[in-house]
Amino acid sequence: MKLISWNVNGLRACEGKGFSDVFGQLDADFFCLQETKMQQGQLDLAFHGYDSYWNYAEKKGYSGTAIFTRHKPIGVTMGIGIDEHDHEGRVITLEMEQFFLVNVYTPNSQDELKRLDYRMRWEDDFQAYLRGLDAKKPVIVCGDMNVAHEEIDLKNPKSNRRNAGFTDEERQKFTQLLESGFTDTFRWLHPEEVTYSWWSYRFQARQKNAGWRIDYFVVSDRLRPAVASATIHTAILGSDHCPVELELA
Repeated sequence: MKLISWNVNGLRACEGKGFSDVFGQLDADFFCLQETKMQQGQLDLAFHGYDSYWNYAEKKGYSGTAIFTRHKPIGVTMGIGIDEHDHEGRVITLEMEQFFLVNVYTPNSQDELKRLDYRMRWEDDFQAYLRGLDAKKPVIVCGDMNVAHEEIDLKNPKSNRRNAGFTDEERQKFTQLLESGFTDTFRWLHPEEVTYSWWSYRFQARQKNAGWRIDYFVVSDRLRPAVASATIHTAILGSDHCPVELELA
């Protein structure tokens, strides 16, 4: 079973850069999107054999998530059930027979860390949500989690130490998530590999490969034996992020 996650940084723009071709090429069972930046009815996008589920932000042209799936879920949940967090279209959960699939676009702490306090509340509430699911059946979490966990996960760790996505606070929350019974699949399979999933549009960052790994597949520890591969598709363009992949045996 193949799962793909991609922050498309505006699905309408990404579709104009070949999204549908990439979708067909990757041929996933589940294809999860973040930062669709859409409202309902703005793009008629459907793929044969797939159902789709969309969580739109109330604010136009902002945030938003979607999942295309070949497999009919038992249930679909939008958000995490906490009003403070559920107006920006950031989470979709599919309940499947054997697992929960959670697609997330984690809030960015923003310039000068003006949203860091909110981000900390989000982290606590989202992790509590995941633990609640995990108590029922295994969980697969994917998406742009807006944190480079370790120094290996970004090109310039020293100069970015207090920047959004690489604060001690955000990194510690990710550590806390892993310690509560979850596995970062790419780092588990590739402990020393330096590969990024996001590059700034500024300073020719992608050409210089000055990037960050902030897009993840994180799974309940008990799913580790089923993890066959974890891939970051750095050659695929269309967004400032590239798709990441998880294959389960």
